[in-house]
Amino acid sequence: MNIKLILTTSVLASSLIASVNAPARTTIQNKGSDTLVNVAQAWAETYPKINPDIAVAVSGGGSGTGIAAMINGTVDIANASRSMKEKEKKLAEKNGQNPIEHVVGYDALAVFIHKNNPATSMSIEQLKDIYGRNPKVKKWSDMGIKVPGCKDAIVVVSRQNNSGTYAYFKKAILGKKGKYRQGTLDMHGSKDVVDLVEKTPCAIGYSGLAYATDHLATVCVGKETAKDCIVPSVATASDRTYPIARPLFMYTNGEPKGAIKTYLDWIKSDEGQCILQNKGYAPIRAVSCN
Repeated sequence: MNIKLILTTSVLASSLIASVNAPARTTIQNKGSDTLVNVAQAWAETYPKINPDIAVAVSGGGSGTGIAAMINGTVDIANASRSMKEKEKKLAEKNGQNPIEHVVGYDALAVFIHKNNPATSMSIEQLKDIYGRNPKVKKWSDMGIKVPGCKDAIVVVSRQNNSGTYAYFKKAILGKKGKYRQGTLDMHGSKDVVDLVEKTPCAIGYSGLAYATDHLATVCVGKETAKDCIVPSVATASDRTYPIARPLFMYTNGEPKGAIKTYLDWIKSDEGQCILQNKGYAPIRAVSCN
């Protein structure tokens, strides 16, 4: 028999045996919050360099989407920018799931306006007057503001109701029983909010601070009055002085074990938290980053 053929056959056989005996790569399914999706993707891209045996598949869709996947048992980690509701927890338990909450960072929920808008600060009450049902403020002139290129009526931009950002803004600005005004432009994602506000002189919108760009203005928000406002930043989200700062969550089914625990521990480590901070979010503790 041809020696070259024997050697080639031997190499192929060895390769096949090695591939069969090689441990299968573990894939962690991670879904949910649009606010968290950018940093979740950054974590997922970096982690295989730390642990090549684990891959992380990330998808967005909103906090409600991630939580629904957790309830149905089709995801390993659900990302959320709000806490699970009691009815969601009960439904999860009914389905045999035991959601455990992990705080992985903090975020300043920023209010954006067009870069030509002369407004610099607003109070919680003023935001409520704009966003609330039967709004007291419908035009920028109602606040004594004239916006270049705007015919005066405020274009109110919001998020879809499966968004944790939608739910948190509603509770923080409109109150527990408050409702949004009718006629808001409800965007699927945070980037959509930012893109629309950038292009619309009359607009106001909200999303996580990590989506801020140089092409729009960020409003300084005051808890009581516009004069006592705090600028949204990583620092003011960390110390919670910014009035609409919020924790960011990951949910697991039960206390994490194995690859999921290892991954979450890394996310909470200095390396994982520095990635989060570099993306514009506040870490869960003080970290030293290069």
